[in-house]
Amino acid sequence: MKKEVRLYIGGTFDLLHSGHIALFKRCKELGYVIVSLNRDEFVTRYKREPILTFEHRKELLESCKYIDEVITNIGDEDSKISILSSKATHIVHGSDWSGDALMKQMGFDQKWLDINNIEMLYLSYTAGISTTDIINKIKGN
Repeated sequence: MKKEVRLYIGGTFDLLHSGHIALFKRCKELGYVIVSLNRDEFVTRYKREPILTFEHRKELLESCKYIDEVITNIGDEDSKISILSSKATHIVHGSDWSGDALMKQMGFDQKWLDINNIEMLYLSYTAGISTTDIINKIKGN
């Protein structure tokens, strides 16, 4: 029996856009898609206060047909708690940020992945669209 592919995608997903949808769609072609959503307090510490609240961001994600499950990143800076609870076989991220720096930011290393039999999967980043670009356009920058 083939092991179910469970893809974990962590993020803020503030101002959901076509780049996010393209990522979710590619993941859905590979398996069961779990999105771990960052809490407002963590997002504020990490980059900036989110434009949309956690509840609004979660509702948007739950309405996406390419996402099977939305969970809360209860560990904030330490994503290991949410990753393990999701029973992920793969952690997915866009190719715009990869390797040791990404793993360090998420609170784990390659050894932890190996011990837990989890693989990193980097999918092509959708160029030309980002939440930062949208915010800057709204601001007139």
